[in-house]
Order: sequence, then C-alpha cells, then structure tokens
Amino acid sequence: MADTGENSTDIQAHAETYGGFTKLMLWGTIASAAVGAFVVFMIAS
Repeated sequence: MADTGENSTDIQAHAETYGGFTKLMLWGTIASAAVGAFVVFMIAS
C-alpha cells in the first residue's frame, strides 16, 4: 500500500466509527439482558 499522507484522517474516521460501534454493542447487550430478565420474570410469575 502506498503511503499518500492521508492515513491520519482515515485512522481518525475509523476510530470514531469503532467508538460508535462499541457503544452500540454495549447498549444492545444491556437492552438484551433487560428484555431477557423481563421475560424470565414474566414466565416465573
């Protein structure tokens, strides 16, 4: 791959995208756990 000097902006854009992805995965995991706990609670009642 040729070094054109544009890599610093690409890395910044990728870092921002990855940060958004990890936040989405975190909140998705929390939401899934909450829904799962609610379903278990409803079944146990």
